[in-house]
Amino acid sequence: MANSSMASRLDFKWLLQPVALGAIVLGLVPCAHAANNCPWINEATVSNLLGADATGTATGAGAGQPGACTFVAQREGATHTLRIVVELAPDPHARVGQLAHLCATGTANLPAIGNEATVCANDDRKGALGERVVGRVRDQVFTIAITSTQKHDPLLDRSALKSRIAIVAEQVSGNLF
Repeated sequence: MANSSMASRLDFKWLLQPVALGAIVLGLVPCAHAANNCPWINEATVSNLLGADATGTATGAGAGQPGACTFVAQREGATHTLRIVVELAPDPHARVGQLAHLCATGTANLPAIGNEATVCANDDRKGALGERVVGRVRDQVFTIAITSTQKHDPLLDRSALKSRIAIVAEQVSGNLF
């Protein structure tokens, strides 16, 4: 009888080990999720686009105030920033026109990205390299900017900036629909 009791305890012990391991793994799953405090894009996606771990902050839209997300990633002597602003506009066509005029030169249309989306250079006087997209989905006007503080950034050169901002614009406009 003692051997039978001992054998059933061993069988029960072997049954509990996989169950306990599963519980531990399932308990860790929430820790593995990317932070997602921005309604249009998450930190994991931005980290991939900016080439380093990005930390984001978001402010929700309020009475007459736009919603905004800002992501910052530090990489080898450069700071990469992605900023998304979405606002409701009573006349979205006119507002897109106003924001598009902030582009100095080199404006190009971005087909199939919301409505009236355009991309242009967004460099600043301090030598930061950047790109900007302005567009709209219905009455929601969005502005997206990606910048690098390194003028000759090997990861985010002009071509990479254009490619990556188009990916962000596609995701943001898709989430606004």
